[in-house]
Amino acid sequence: METLFDKIGGEAKVMELVTQFYDLIESLPQGAAIVNLHRQGHGLAHVRPAQFDFLCGFFGGRRYYAEQHGHMNLREIHAFVEIATVDAENWLTVMDMALTDTKVGEPMKSQIMTTFRRAAMMLVNRPDG
Repeated sequence: METLFDKIGGEAKVMELVTQFYDLIESLPQGAAIVNLHRQGHGLAHVRPAQFDFLCGFFGGRRYYAEQHGHMNLREIHAFVEIATVDAENWLTVMDMALTDTKVGEPMKSQIMTTFRRAAMMLVNRPDG
């Protein structure tokens, strides 16, 4: 059975998506707080390869992240980070742009964004304001 990973273009497309996403995160106003959150954690140098590893498995490809860390639990991965609704919304906005820029078409883009929205909102652990 063909996975979403296969449908979007495999590792090459995941790498393109991660690269575009973090290029946008590092250059758009919506990314400023997210960059700051990463600086509080493992830093920006760590995030691109970790995101690639995670998304490969998330989309149904090889589970590089789980192989290295023993799990793919988003809450555990982000436990040390205070995430407000506005942070989650900004992440989603930029990811939507990156999916468009990398030409991930419908209905896959909508499917991915629906799943990302659930995951992002699950990670909100701090009130806005």
